[in-house]
Amino acid sequence: MVLSFPLEILELSESLEVLDLSNNNISALPDDFGRLKQLKILFMANNKFDHLPEVLSQCPNLEMIGFKSNQIKTVSEQSLPEQTRWLILTNNQIKVLPDSMGKLHRLQKLALAGNQITRLPDSMANCKNLELARISANQLTSLPDWLFQLPKLSWLAFQGNPLQA
Repeated sequence: MVLSFPLEILELSESLEVLDLSNNNISALPDDFGRLKQLKILFMANNKFDHLPEVLSQCPNLEMIGFKSNQIKTVSEQSLPEQTRWLILTNNQIKVLPDSMGKLHRLQKLALAGNQITRLPDSMANCKNLELARISANQLTSLPDWLFQLPKLSWLAFQGNPLQA
């Protein structure tokens, strides 16, 4: 089990496309993580992150991000690369999503089940490529109208929210 990010990985900056460091005790990424210019897929499930690292946005090709089952409370405006296609943040402690989610024009798969989210940002109406949204087991009291207007949305899971009629 790894306790911190292995810095030797940065030596693969010109070739590394897929990185899976799931099931460790990692809580931070190095400031120069953006050196991984070819990185497309990052899985960090079952680690100790309490926020989504902003250095992710410095990876120009990163499009699949998975931080399932960490302790993430915060997703900042600057943490997500605009080319994100898959975002998996299931089973964390997130209450608020950033308005910058609306900039994720390529977003296809969004997994947010098992958090404490109370509302989806209205800016997400711009996520016209969203096909799958798992927003179950949160604290949503309503679903936004724009969600049902997304042209490619074909899979929506929202059970386990205190929705009001």
